[in-house]
Amino acid sequence: MATNAYIPHAAGYVDNEGVKIVSSRFPYDDSHTLERSLATGGYEGMKKALRRPPADVAALVKDAVLLGRGGAGFPAGIKWGFMPPVWPRYLVVNGDESEPGTYKDRLLMENDPH
Repeated sequence: MATNAYIPHAAGYVDNEGVKIVSSRFPYDDSHTLERSLATGGYEGMKKALRRPPADVAALVKDAVLLGRGGAGFPAGIKWGFMPPVWPRYLVVNGDESEPGTYKDRLLMENDPH
């Protein structure tokens, strides 16, 4: 059970008063560049995650009720739990725009692919 004050919503947890993290770099003309990402804190979360054991990172994601970007809003921490404990592992990014009424993937990949 989530312990935050967010509102459950079909596509995830909604907090219209909070800080806009995903789209925070969109106003910059160079929002798509690595330089802009690094200058505005991009990859800091990844650096922190790489200093922790993978199981700790997975537990943090699960406890945070971080949801996937797909239309179903499936919890990412649970999805990560389906991975078999074998190596190598691969990350697959799906930028398909076939979901009805959505145009988020292209917007994110064009404006802030980092």
